Amino acid sequence: MKRIAISWSGGKDCAWALRSLPEAGHLITTFDESTGLLPIHKVPLAKIEAQAAALRMPFIAIPLPPNCPNSIYIERFAMASSLFDAIVFGDLFLEDIRRFREQSFPKQELLFPLWQSNTAELAHQMIEGGLVATITSANDPSLVGRVYDKSFLASLPPGTDPCGENGEFHTWVHPECLASFR
Repeated sequence: MKRIAISWSGGKDCAWALRSLPEAGHLITTFDESTGLLPIHKVPLAKIEAQAAALRMPFIAIPLPPNCPNSIYIERFAMASSLFDAIVFGDLFLEDIRRFREQSFPKQELLFPLWQSNTAELAHQMIEGGLVATITSANDPSLVGRVYDKSFLASLPPGTDPCGENGEFHTWVHPECLASFR
């Protein structure tokens, strides 16, 4: 049986990827060792612990220095992920990010279950599928704290990806909805 882990940011995309591949057995998370926050998503590690508990999944927390260079990220993530046969990523359509992952972690099979999804459809599927998430960081600070729901999607300016795939916003999924994902 394959040992599968998921690269876990605590956000909606990795949660939905887990829902697509429930055989994943571990979460792998990186965090800023000086702040205790996950990079980009700005979520405290304690909130990831709550998600892991709700999922009843072990997780590996990888400390990273502030403003971590890619070389250190790659080294530490590769060391942690070497325990697994495959790593799941929740990437949707950014070719450069996928290429970076494939070049950085060539020893494991990399799985992208959401790859090339129509993000408008996917956003609605997530919400209708019971995903409950909050915006944790965004290019527009007024979005932080809002619930990721149909009202949020309807309020996005034209050109904004409904899943925030271009970095417009990031989310944290509430633990109480995660139990149904496994």
